[in-house]
Amino acid sequence: MDADAIVVGSGPNGLVAAVTLARAGRRVLLLEAADGFGGGLRSRELTLPGRVHDVGATVMAMALASPAIRGLELKGVEFVHPPVAAAHPLDDRPAVLVHRDARRTAEGLGRDAWAWLATAGAAARAGFPLVELLLKPLGPWEAGLRTFVAGARFGLAAALPATTFARRAFRTVEARALIAGMAAHSVRDLRAPITAGYGLMLASLAHLVGWPLARGGSQVLADALVAELRSLGGEAVTGHRVRHLAELSAPIVVLDVSPRQLLTMADLPAGYRRRLSRFRYSPGVFKMDWALDGPVPWRDPAVAGAGTVHLGGTLEEIALSEAEMAAGRHSPRPYVLAVQPYAADPTRGGHTLWAYCHVPNGSTVDMTDAIETQIERFAPGFRDRVLARHVMSPADLEAANPNLVGGDITGGLTSLVQFLRRPVWSPAPWRTPVPGVFLCSASTPPGPSVHGMGGWQAARLALRTSSPKR
Repeated sequence: MDADAIVVGSGPNGLVAAVTLARAGRRVLLLEAADGFGGGLRSRELTLPGRVHDVGATVMAMALASPAIRGLELKGVEFVHPPVAAAHPLDDRPAVLVHRDARRTAEGLGRDAWAWLATAGAAARAGFPLVELLLKPLGPWEAGLRTFVAGARFGLAAALPATTFARRAFRTVEARALIAGMAAHSVRDLRAPITAGYGLMLASLAHLVGWPLARGGSQVLADALVAELRSLGGEAVTGHRVRHLAELSAPIVVLDVSPRQLLTMADLPAGYRRRLSRFRYSPGVFKMDWALDGPVPWRDPAVAGAGTVHLGGTLEEIALSEAEMAAGRHSPRPYVLAVQPYAADPTRGGHTLWAYCHVPNGSTVDMTDAIETQIERFAPGFRDRVLARHVMSPADLEAANPNLVGGDITGGLTSLVQFLRRPVWSPAPWRTPVPGVFLCSASTPPGPSVHGMGGWQAARLALRTSSPKR
């Protein structure tokens, strides 16, 4: 194919970049090294025949909120919602439940009801304009005064460490634990700045769009994006590994790769190479998938309706676990993030569960027992339901997807510095010094999750600066 644009890597950012370029009339060639498309959107039979497991992402809140994916109106993708967006079990009291309805969620927080509505609830009420302000990012002149004010108010709370925000904003064990579980998605020490922002964003999305799943598995979303690309005349190829940019010939090249890969693929100016080599990766994850003979036997039956379950107990316990991880140690009682797809989607061949805990980058420690013990803590008899299990260490995750360096699922450390410098400080960080070459992975703004914004931004920037091949 004589291409106007070549996209390397078919994670959500690469796929969105390819479709965006194709919709603009460019002839697009998408190259993927693996044997299937999707990157973090892969689904496979990891345990038993017929059991569909998501290798990476399952919960798609960002996909529904993102202007990059929301605007595509893809065919064949159905998002389904569990009865409860998320649950946070506690040892000595009922689980905390997060519902689509912010007021219903607040009712379960007792005397912190008003505080929840004034924080996560207020961010949800600001709606899509606030999400777009945080994701694009837009200038305040584009966002409008009302959204800019909402963004400033959100930013004051978001800049805080999650531990500080939780103790200042809430008084109950339940509310503090809930925001800790949300903030721990950042894979950071919860005493670090901006971890409150990750928690508030996720909580607000639960009220704004819910925490849905793609019916049939996350692969369905990847396949729909590939189908859209092909319908526009684009070509998509698997099993084609690009080792150096010299192999490619097109006016536009968009790379859905990590900074580490870019350093080996391109002849870069020395200054940019030095800045890129300072990019820091996050701790990794140790992931497990199970095939079960029935639903997880949660001590609190209300947890059965939740798509996502945060396991870790109180704010103090989760903060300790994440501090251990950040210090390069393995917590004996790790924070565990679990997803039970069957709560929303009965089409995946039976009861499946996946979960992960955070570990130091590149860890070789087997966390199987620690993860299952945390689940048993809140669901006695869980191990008796297990028919088969599948384990992915940080090395296994990186082998399946080279963007997951050392098991890092966030595309790089989610620190304040790298929030501003991702992967380098630049008003257009998707552009590289190599003419016509752009970077679009989760290592570029706005960072991790299935939103496609890195690809959308890189493609739009490429379209503004390049002409089709003649």
